[in-house]
Amino acid sequence: MAPSDVLTLETEGHLATLWLDRPEARNAMGPAFWADLPVVMAEVSADPEVRVVVIAARGPQFSVGLDLKSMGGILSGGGGGAGPTSAGARAAAIRAGVLDMQGSINAVADCPKPVIAAVHGYCIGGGVDLIAACDIRLASADALFSVRETKMAIVADLGSLQRLPRIIGKGQVAELAFTGKDITAARAREIGLVNEVFPDVDSLLAGARALAGEIAANSPLVVQGTKAVLTACEDRTVAEGLDYVATWNAGFLQTDDLVEAMTAFMEKRPPNFTGR
Repeated sequence: MAPSDVLTLETEGHLATLWLDRPEARNAMGPAFWADLPVVMAEVSADPEVRVVVIAARGPQFSVGLDLKSMGGILSGGGGGAGPTSAGARAAAIRAGVLDMQGSINAVADCPKPVIAAVHGYCIGGGVDLIAACDIRLASADALFSVRETKMAIVADLGSLQRLPRIIGKGQVAELAFTGKDITAARAREIGLVNEVFPDVDSLLAGARALAGEIAANSPLVVQGTKAVLTACEDRTVAEGLDYVATWNAGFLQTDDLVEAMTAFMEKRPPNFTGR
């Protein structure tokens, strides 16, 4: 990957691990994060060897969210120096900055490969936006989650209010967003924000890798097709979704991996999928 001061990418076999790597700042999300995230996600999306992505964090916290010190200009519409002077120009600058950051988070959601978030410590504000864009969320027992923006006099604008209702339901999102309170990993598991809670960080990372391994063992074409169909069917009726997947399979069902699956079944052995 291109050099980054805040993100580190490691690949092992078919697994890519993207580390939030600014532990001294509790992985606060500053300009480098927003610039580098879509670049790294484009890289793993295009890499044919990568079948699954895990997003994890170095240091004691997953992320405390937006770096308010370095990103203050976005909130004010200034950006330092000779910024916009009229209210309209400042509003346009704020909107452009928010849209840029939304694009960075969207790069995670748009990744064609499954993305697993492995969360420990604080996951606040922008951290929740980030994990909401992932397909699966896991946590260690010490994780704390907060849609914190109302406590900072901000309307959450990077995806939590749009994605979380589909994950945990409108009522749960309303409670979290209106109060800005922290919830524990156990509560996050109870409401469906995370799939599983592990005792500590080591077991969390091991669990994320094990899950990634289970996914990577399947045909990557089919896994990515399944993600595409799930995404496409979010805003469709059941009938429309069934029609969509029928058309999808008509175009993508005939693969070498399908032949390998049937052959392996007949030969009573594990299949070896190649993504062809």
